[in-house]
Amino acid sequence: MSSESSTPAVFELERGDAPLLVSLPHDGSLIPADLRARMTARAQQAPDTDWFVSRLYGFARELGASVLRPTHSRYVVDLNRPPDDVSLYPGQNTTGLCPQVQFSGEAVYLPGEEPSPQDIRERVVTWWQPYHDALRAELERLRSRFGRVLLWEGHSIRSELPFLFEGRLPDLSLGTAEGRSCSPDLQARLEQVLAGQSQYSHVCNGRFKGGYITRHYGAPAEGIDAVQLELAQCTYMEESAVQYLPERAARLQDTVLRPLLEAGLEQLRRRV
Repeated sequence: MSSESSTPAVFELERGDAPLLVSLPHDGSLIPADLRARMTARAQQAPDTDWFVSRLYGFARELGASVLRPTHSRYVVDLNRPPDDVSLYPGQNTTGLCPQVQFSGEAVYLPGEEPSPQDIRERVVTWWQPYHDALRAELERLRSRFGRVLLWEGHSIRSELPFLFEGRLPDLSLGTAEGRSCSPDLQARLEQVLAGQSQYSHVCNGRFKGGYITRHYGAPAEGIDAVQLELAQCTYMEESAVQYLPERAARLQDTVLRPLLEAGLEQLRRRV
């Protein structure tokens, strides 16, 4: 694998040699000092980060995957939201392109310090666009080489967030935009993997149907299958202490994550 370092302040890309791109758009936690100064003390800690997902998916490199991750927090700009900030979940509490509300419902910014329209446009140019340019280019590289490519969107979230949803989330939430972002046989194979284990609760196209990246880039008829997996963070870490738990993470990797990616690659290769 080779490392992409053309814009290291914005994203990191490790190129692999398999038709698999693992995108981790909420893994970054950096917030520039000038933006931090405008935020509340709690928001400065970037609490809604998908903590440790790059570590959790580290094994994907053994499968030959390319891995793309940002350096900066979703509080700077959310890479999994459309650039026009149209809501992905109309009628439900959610957060936007440049979030002004935390997952807890608390404000991100101090009064009067919210981003202006010009501020948002500049963030899109500086952070959002380079990530998507890199994602698009890597998808095209892999598709040109292999004929098909699997885009795997790796996400995680605290298991209980009353502001966003009632009750406790399933451990594993698979999203395929109601079957539009990937082929039916691939979705069926992934659901078979989930159904074949009993350690973790799971759902397909429930609360999380796939964000902007899954919905926008998933084009199975054109050789791009896109899938999002949202993990309840309690499956691999201690949520309250924001602490990675290696044994718990290894169990999740061995039971579900590796089998899912291997099954996805196998299904992809059957159709090439």
